[in-house]
Amino acid sequence: MSIYEKEWQELADIKDELAARDWFMGTSGNLSIKVKGTKTFLITASGKDKRKRTSEDFLLADENGLPAEETVLRPSAETLLHTEIYRKTAAGCVLHIHTVENNVISDLYGDERKVTFKGHEIIKATGRWEEDAEFTIPIVHNHADIPALSREFSKYIESSAGAILIRNHGITVWGRTPLEAKKFLEASEFLFQYHLLLRQQAAYAVSL
Repeated sequence: MSIYEKEWQELADIKDELAARDWFMGTSGNLSIKVKGTKTFLITASGKDKRKRTSEDFLLADENGLPAEETVLRPSAETLLHTEIYRKTAAGCVLHIHTVENNVISDLYGDERKVTFKGHEIIKATGRWEEDAEFTIPIVHNHADIPALSREFSKYIESSAGAILIRNHGITVWGRTPLEAKKFLEASEFLFQYHLLLRQQAAYAVSL
């Protein structure tokens, strides 16, 4: 048994669940999980079909995002975003996906550099329990240069659980546990879909 078999299975289960929702179009997205008691983490290998489960789905990376074991696999191109989160917080899991909804929201509100939701019951999934709670997600520019993207992204990492949108790219969420990260992801995607549907209905009503 490897020292990270438990984490491997946890990450594989999350990958299967998100794949069932069709959240990995065109091999996009990346997931990672910290290996307990170490500075290493498992991260999805680049270019793999995440709808399938194989023995090469993940590789072990060190605290700098480099392979920690001999392997022919390449870590995700956006591994530096994961290393920044793990470096600055007590997060244990990071999830990044591209959906139509999160891309549209990031474009609609990209000039404002953030999007805020208020008064939705689903916001409780992010740990905000007060009445009319607000959930604000920063939106950062989609730099083609990953180190530049990582530097801007890092400015908005403020706690051990959170979410950041990359404009016309996708959402990255993280949490202390895989469950917490998944709750942030599910709540965010729910809010995006709700907001876009509401806008659509409002536009339809005006056109009548």
